[in-house]
Amino acid sequence: QVQLLESGGGLVQAGDSLRLSCAASGRTFSTYVMDWFRQAPGKEREFVATISWTGGNTYYADSVKGRFTISRDNAKNTVYLQMNSLKPEDTAVYYCAAHITWYRSSVYADQVDYWGPGTQVTVSS
Repeated sequence: QVQLLESGGGLVQAGDSLRLSCAASGRTFSTYVMDWFRQAPGKEREFVATISWTGGNTYYADSVKGRFTISRDNAKNTVYLQMNSLKPEDTAVYYCAAHITWYRSSVYADQVDYWGPGTQVTVSS
């Protein structure tokens, strides 16, 4: 089992950058594929990015490709989401997630085994 806790959210202006972090408990962090999802008010939770166990493979939603970068540091049990060129439509609660299988594509919410509580990101125009 793994527990996840996000940090780094906040209020920024369009065009700014923000880095989210997700700290994981437990000694098995490197055995989990890690993801970021987001949920805007009144919308479904949507996939943002995923990274494989060692960080060698990543996959992004089309809406963030080229602007967001997912990375991980297994020595620190932490996964990151660097968000550049933020847009108002990026406003959402961002969730860290973990699961075992590498899907090589978008991840569905029901494929996730563990969730963090989320961190709010607000981008003003």
